[in-house]
Amino acid sequence: MISFTVRLTFSPEDRTEIAEILRALTTASRQEPGCVSYIPHTISGDPDTVIIYEQYKDQAALDAHGSSDHFKKYAVGGLYQKMRERVREDLVALL
Repeated sequence: MISFTVRLTFSPEDRTEIAEILRALTTASRQEPGCVSYIPHTISGDPDTVIIYEQYKDQAALDAHGSSDHFKKYAVGGLYQKMRERVREDLVALL
């Protein structure tokens, strides 16, 4: 299992557009056969920071996600164009 978070920050004026992009990206990502979990969050008190919790069954599933048409359209062509900062943190399960 591959688990990680991606923290993205955006400008306040992009909030509505970012929410729309995230809805489309989340819907499509959750339909991928290797996607276990794809959950975007905002930080309480900081609506311009988004954290996406993602889990994939294996590296092949993560690779498929990264090369999917919806990832290219909504993440690379949408979120990445609007973000101020992006940080990925890989997670290791304790149990």
